[in-house]
Amino acid sequence: MVSRRDDDALKSASVAAAIRDAPARRARKMWRKLWLDIHLYIGLVVGAMLVVIGITGSILVFWHEVDAWLDPQLRIVTARPGGARDFAPLETIESAAAAAKPDGGRITHIWMPRDERSTYLVYYDLDGETRRFGVDPYKATTTADRLYYSRSNPFRHALMGFLFQLHFSLLLSDLLDDGGDTVGVMALLLIVSVLSGLYLWWPAPGKWKSALTLKRGARAERLNYDLHKLGGVYFAAVLLAVLMSGIYMNLRDPFVWVVDRVAPLTNGGAFERKSEPAAGRSPIGFPQAIAAASALSPEGRIERVDFPDGERGAFTVYQDDVPGVGRFIRSRSLIVDRFSAAVTAIEDNAHGTAGDAFLRWQWPLHSGQAFGMTGRLLVLASGLLCPLLFVTGVIRWLQKKRARRA
Repeated sequence: MVSRRDDDALKSASVAAAIRDAPARRARKMWRKLWLDIHLYIGLVVGAMLVVIGITGSILVFWHEVDAWLDPQLRIVTARPGGARDFAPLETIESAAAAAKPDGGRITHIWMPRDERSTYLVYYDLDGETRRFGVDPYKATTTADRLYYSRSNPFRHALMGFLFQLHFSLLLSDLLDDGGDTVGVMALLLIVSVLSGLYLWWPAPGKWKSALTLKRGARAERLNYDLHKLGGVYFAAVLLAVLMSGIYMNLRDPFVWVVDRVAPLTNGGAFERKSEPAAGRSPIGFPQAIAAASALSPEGRIERVDFPDGERGAFTVYQDDVPGVGRFIRSRSLIVDRFSAAVTAIEDNAHGTAGDAFLRWQWPLHSGQAFGMTGRLLVLASGLLCPLLFVTGVIRWLQKKRARRA
């Protein structure tokens, strides 16, 4: 039985402990208030732009499928029974593309047919515009010629070109030289917002189950809070990966500089896409570039060919579904000299340093290609989650504002 004197002693000890812990509690409270403010103001200032970037990014995960659905005349042809075996020779396709390109136009890249019903998709630059046309893989005839992107007027873009520019630069690259830099800084701020949200959510021991589930029968205010909290928690990894890769693509030089200091890169991450001097040799065409790449790397499917930019430029041949280069990323790019047809560099996860591999993960993570259809669906869902996070966050802020007034 505890005496009154012992009881008083216990109370005194508790009071003394509370007094000793008071500074630490105040510090924790102030620290939490700081991160609440950071999370709030980043969300309010940058959140609306995140909605635009998220929705457009969700569409662009399946941009080939959406583009073909929107413009079948450009991208769809009638398949023949033999499928790809009945395709015209690449030299015939090259001649058809060269004949269809207007005088003064420069072909920048060609997307290869994705299946037996798809065209070759040829992009070319002309007078400050990027245009594109399709080439029937069986007949080698052009299917359409469309404006894709206008450097002078963002509202003259084709829908898909408009969505890409809106996603990567919020159309600021059409007005400012640093449009991509602005979006890169926004992505950096949003990473801070996601991390601060995780810190504020982190549950005490024994509270994990309730912290990871919706409260049954909750009122609207609590339901809104749970939706905001759980949406951010369950998709935090995907959001952080997509935002980090967005920084890489928009703030590439400082991003590469940091990576090179942590995990040294091959040639500082500068993979040169250059050819040796012509020395009297005639340039090859894209069929020869594909043949050279396929001879060195016969596995996989040719996805795209980038054309040389300038006299010293080189072809870049992109392959997908390549076995042996990685468990989750199966893509590879090969640099082909435009005069000698020699493969001068191979970029994939089987070559280079750990830093090189980290950089090569960025685009597959951003687009969802790293994990096949599962990755694409996760990136799609994370983009559609952005409006939910913004709306529920604004509602939560207004609820607290009304509570303080009351």
